[in-house]
Amino acid sequence: MAVPTTRMLVLAIVRLLQPVHGYDVRRELLSWHADDWANVKPGSIYGALNTLQRDGLIAVEGVTQDGARPERTTYRLTGEGEKEFGEMLREALFSAEQPKNPYFAAVALFPSAPREDVIAALRSRILKFEAELVFIDRDVARILAGSGNPAEIEPHHVADAMRLSADHIRADLNWSRKTLERIETGELDAWGGVNDAMNTWEPPMS
Repeated sequence: MAVPTTRMLVLAIVRLLQPVHGYDVRRELLSWHADDWANVKPGSIYGALNTLQRDGLIAVEGVTQDGARPERTTYRLTGEGEKEFGEMLREALFSAEQPKNPYFAAVALFPSAPREDVIAALRSRILKFEAELVFIDRDVARILAGSGNPAEIEPHHVADAMRLSADHIRADLNWSRKTLERIETGELDAWGGVNDAMNTWEPPMS
């Protein structure tokens, strides 16, 4: 069973910066780009904080208010939260489960789409990945150039998570380029024989 990523990361940030406001937990995770490489939805972070408090894994340290601004709740990890975080982290570290990519289904259905559409889609996919890699590589360099102090900038280990994400993108980019080339040169023809067979197929005689 996969570890609930948002729950684990929110616990980690509370543990790292405690006592910490919910707003700062959200800001820290977004600065880590966890919404990209961990699919952490910004709106789910406050929900995770509420659930963690309900489950006794974090506790309210205090409530402050600055002028007319809304009250801000400060959280701290509990003993149970420390134990839960350790268990989740160990399970995640030893996991070799690969994420299920919905694009796999689209690849299996290439013959059901016009060849021209598949080519155009692959070209678009390649451009998108190339742009993403430029952004990630620049952000990794920026993070590593900083102090690594989470009170000032993203910790250096965040760059490693981003590098892992970039390596997955590079693998997908490499596959996309090779597949596009195979289709354009005719080496991969998922439309001729398959469609002919479908058009001439007849049910077996009973």
